[in-house]
Amino acid sequence: MSKGIALSVSASVLFAVMYYYTSLLTPLSGVEIFGWRMLLTVPCMTVFMGVSGEWRRVADLLRRIGAKPKLVAGLILSSALLGVQLWLFMWAPLNGYSLDVSLGYFLLPLAMVLTGRIAYGERLSYLQKVAVFFASLGVVNEVYQVGGFSWATLVVVIGYPLYFVLRKWLKTDNLGGLWVDMTLMLPIAYGFVHGGDQGFGVFDQYPALAWLIPLLGLISASALVVYIIASRLLPFSLFGLLSYVEPVLLLGVALLLGESIKSGEWLTYIPIWLAVVVLVFEGFKHLMRQRRP
Repeated sequence: MSKGIALSVSASVLFAVMYYYTSLLTPLSGVEIFGWRMLLTVPCMTVFMGVSGEWRRVADLLRRIGAKPKLVAGLILSSALLGVQLWLFMWAPLNGYSLDVSLGYFLLPLAMVLTGRIAYGERLSYLQKVAVFFASLGVVNEVYQVGGFSWATLVVVIGYPLYFVLRKWLKTDNLGGLWVDMTLMLPIAYGFVHGGDQGFGVFDQYPALAWLIPLLGLISASALVVYIIASRLLPFSLFGLLSYVEPVLLLGVALLLGESIKSGEWLTYIPIWLAVVVLVFEGFKHLMRQRRP
C-alpha cells in the first residue's frame, strides 16, 4: 500500500509541476501548450496501454461503435468536455486564472457529491451534509463579494461532473474511453500548434524549447501513468482521499506565480477548505472501518 500512496502523491506533484511548467514555455500561448501536450501525451499513453494489456478496452469500444454508430456523437461530446478541462489547465497559469482553477478543484469533490445525489439519487451522509453546509457558506460569500464565481472556477466545478456523468452513461468510464477521448482531440491539437503564432518552427527561433516541450510531454504522460497505476494499487477510499493533495499543490503554484487571496476572499476559501477537511475525515473513517478485521 505504501507504494500506491507514494505513486498517488507523486502523480499530484507531477500535475502541479506541469501547472507551473507552462510559465517556462515562453512565448507559447496556452492553446499551443495544450496542443503540444496532447500531441506528445497520446503516443506515450498508447504505448502504456499496449504494454499493460488495456488495449482490449479500445477494441471493445470500437466494436460498440461499429454496432451503434450514433455512439460517435456522444464520444465527440465527451472528448470536447475533457478537452476544455485540459486546455484550461494549461491556459490558466499564463493568464492569471490559476487561483480560480485551484478553487474549482477544491470545490470539485463537493460538486461530485451533489451530482451523485441529483443524478443517481445517492443519499448524503451526515458528514457530507456538514461539508455541503460549509461549502455553501463559501459560495454565499463569493456571490456577495463579487457577484459569483469566476468562469474558470465554474468550468471545473460544472464541466467535470458533466463529463463523468456522460462517460458513465456511454459506458466509457475506463482507460480505453479516456484514450479515445484524448485521441479525438489530436486534430484540434495539431491545428492549435500549426496555426499558432510560433507553429512547428518554434524550435528554430527558441532552441531551448527543443527540450522543454518534449519534457512537457514526458511530465504529462508520467503523471497520467503514475495516477493510473496508483488507482490500481490503492483501496478506492484511500485513493479518493489522496486526490485532495492536488488542489493544495495547485493553490501553492498559484501563489508562487504571483496571485494572492484578497482579504474578502478568505471567507470564501476557509469554509470550502473546512468542507474538504470534513470529507477527508469521513473518508478516513470509512478507510479505518474497511481495515478492521
